[in-house]
Amino acid sequence: MITQRVRDHCLTKPGAWLDEPWEGDLVAKVADKIFAFLGDTTVGLKCGRDADDGAELRARYPDDVTISAYIGRYGWNTLRLDGAIAAEEIFEAVDRSYDAVVAGLPKSKRP
Repeated sequence: MITQRVRDHCLTKPGAWLDEPWEGDLVAKVADKIFAFLGDTTVGLKCGRDADDGAELRARYPDDVTISAYIGRYGWNTLRLDGAIAAEEIFEAVDRSYDAVVAGLPKSKRP
């Protein structure tokens, strides 16, 4: 199942851990920052600095990628896990999201 594979992939990242900051909502964090919102059939990821940066993935997969509610203006997209996006591309998007969040951490908090 791709959902479990995405969660497992998130946890392979240095310093990554699972949290449930809101009841029923699972996220992957590094230090104290979220890099993936883990849904049952979706994953929310940082895909750029702002909504325009995240637009490329939405343009390629209009039925499977949407701008994330509330945080989309900061470059977050929601990707459908059971759609047309190949698993490898989803894993690469997780990697980029993790890297972007780590780059924004103070050096003392980076893994």
